[in-house]
Amino acid sequence: MLRKENILLVDDDVNILELLQRHLQSMNYHTYKAVSVKEAVRILRDTPIDLLITDIRMPEVDGMQLLKFASEHYPDMPKLVITGYPSVSGTLKGIKTGAVDYLIKPFTKKELIESIDTAFEHSTGKKNSPKTNQVPRKDLYEGMIGKSEAFQKVTELIERVKNNKATVLINGESGTGKELVARAIHYSGKYARAPFIAVNCGAIPENLQESELFGYLKGAFTGANENRNGFFQAADGGTLFLDEVASASTAVQTKLLRALQEKEILKVGSRKTEKVDIRVIAATNTDLSEEIKKGHFREDLYYRLTVVEINVPPLRERKSDIDILTQSFLQKYGMEYKDRPLIISPEAMEVLHRYNWPGNIRELENVIQRAVILSDGIIGIQHLPDRLKFQLDFEDDAYIPLKQMEQKYIERVLAHTQGNKTKAAEILQIDRKTLRAKLNQDGK
Repeated sequence: MLRKENILLVDDDVNILELLQRHLQSMNYHTYKAVSVKEAVRILRDTPIDLLITDIRMPEVDGMQLLKFASEHYPDMPKLVITGYPSVSGTLKGIKTGAVDYLIKPFTKKELIESIDTAFEHSTGKKNSPKTNQVPRKDLYEGMIGKSEAFQKVTELIERVKNNKATVLINGESGTGKELVARAIHYSGKYARAPFIAVNCGAIPENLQESELFGYLKGAFTGANENRNGFFQAADGGTLFLDEVASASTAVQTKLLRALQEKEILKVGSRKTEKVDIRVIAATNTDLSEEIKKGHFREDLYYRLTVVEINVPPLRERKSDIDILTQSFLQKYGMEYKDRPLIISPEAMEVLHRYNWPGNIRELENVIQRAVILSDGIIGIQHLPDRLKFQLDFEDDAYIPLKQMEQKYIERVLAHTQGNKTKAAEILQIDRKTLRAKLNQDGK
């Protein structure tokens, strides 16, 4: 059977989520689950969703706020509310939420099917019709998009680790989608109902890393006015994703090693260890073997983290995915900014393929977002940033000296600006003084 639409299920009751998922998977729908509005918003931003099914009464941020967000950013996406409070229907009619239907708990599987059919009818005019111009499901894996051999190797590794708690280290340059890989491991496996906690180690000041990760007791340090759990406790039973793990302090590395070896943590200010049952997925854009040589990273921790290692390829090594990624971003931002998907000219697409994408998928997405904003119809070369337009064809120049390659690039930019050095410096993202120095080196 062919896979049908993607459906996002949102409810703080994991039993309801499991019931809904079981019903929908029996009908061959592909499901994503979220236990909070915050988590649901992340999934909506990262994944093409065809139908949102949400509860209203949830702690912290309620489902009504999620409906408003979805209506503003994804107006054509149908929405189905499941609630135990019939009076909510009057509230729904009072807000502009697009295609909204509601189902009162308790409900039968037949009622659920009918409500889903109705929601899709509101959106498309016919039952179970997938939205046009959307990424084919065969090229989508848990929010990740691609069809290249390099992409397939990553998804194959995810399939092998998703149902166990082996520690995983994800390597990849900035912008390649390492967190998407971590989320795919978690949400595609049998632990998907458990928490997924993402922590950017590089964003936490070094003096706070230990207390943020492992928690602390009241009075442990100035400002510790209460007992507080850390990210390890928050992820108990599920997955803790440690991004930029190379930024972890020496003290934190020692505690991480203990947590991985002994499955226990020690809060700051405490003498009593606490057991934790989590899967740790770490990620880095740094060569950890080099950090070990410099004495910045523990070798024993490195081996504990690399039970399974996944290398996420840079976009320049999976250029066959540029077309499908571009179409996905055109769909996403076309609907967000123009209320319709946009198309891109063959000439502009050729430029995208020639560029080497140092910022990887994140850079491609930003380029397409900018182009959609600037364009009123077909996206052409004129809507792309200048830095993309001067990409050299390296196939013919693969073995010339680096300085000569740099000179050729500068000459191309200067030709484009008709000798305007100020404009050329802006395109090259250097100051005019540096440009002048480079030109003087070559006798110009």
